[in-house]
Amino acid sequence: MILDDCMKAQIGIIGGTGLYSLVEVEEEVNPVTKYGKPSSPISIGKIGGKDVAFLSRHGKNHTIPPHKVPYRANIQALADLGVERIISSNAVGSLRIDYKPGDFVFIDQFVNMTHGRDDTFFDESKVVHTGMADPYCSNLRSIGISNAKNAHLPHHEKGTVVVVNGPRFSTRSESKFFAKQGFEIINMTQYPEAALAREKGICYLGIGIVTDYDVGLEGDENVKPVTFEEVSKVFSASIDKVKSLINTMIPQINDERNCSCKNR
Repeated sequence: MILDDCMKAQIGIIGGTGLYSLVEVEEEVNPVTKYGKPSSPISIGKIGGKDVAFLSRHGKNHTIPPHKVPYRANIQALADLGVERIISSNAVGSLRIDYKPGDFVFIDQFVNMTHGRDDTFFDESKVVHTGMADPYCSNLRSIGISNAKNAHLPHHEKGTVVVVNGPRFSTRSESKFFAKQGFEIINMTQYPEAALAREKGICYLGIGIVTDYDVGLEGDENVKPVTFEEVSKVFSASIDKVKSLINTMIPQINDERNCSCKNR
């Protein structure tokens, strides 16, 4: 679908199906990019008077596993709609005792441990080396942190996420290794999503919602290894808080950008 005649949006939201009700939908589009179709139709509407586009990362019925998400198509489709900022919500596992289930994490760094993913837009006609020292937008992070404080949400202002391929969870040895490297949280979808957004010069905010303690807590047999059911349960319990946070953030986002994200 050609997007020339549809609504445009400066702000994009990538998340799960539980966030669909965030947007007062005025139009739904089914774009096709040079990288194929995105994970789901894109709903376009209003939040706080601003035009917002919502995309479900794993599809409307959560049928797309993390290693099969069409990351390039997702980011390209949002860019084609005029999106300059992306707010992304993600379930994450904790690698530290002080990052507790239910906590929010405003991610500031990622470590990529995935493989086999199409992770760049620059693999054809020219070589482009994109700066990735600080992959997450400092301005969006500060807005998110300020609103989390005001709402008294348990949160962490920083966190390094190690991104694994999935769809399986970690072994105990893998989890122990990641923790010893000093990583705080673990996830399956932040890469290459965040990196592709930077390649497009789009500001990107990753909000992690801690759902579990990965393989449990060493020395505490009452804290069991993660299960998908537990992840879903804790994340679902946090949905209303995520929606409230995003709703309060969006009206505070200025139309003009003064960060360095657009410089790639």
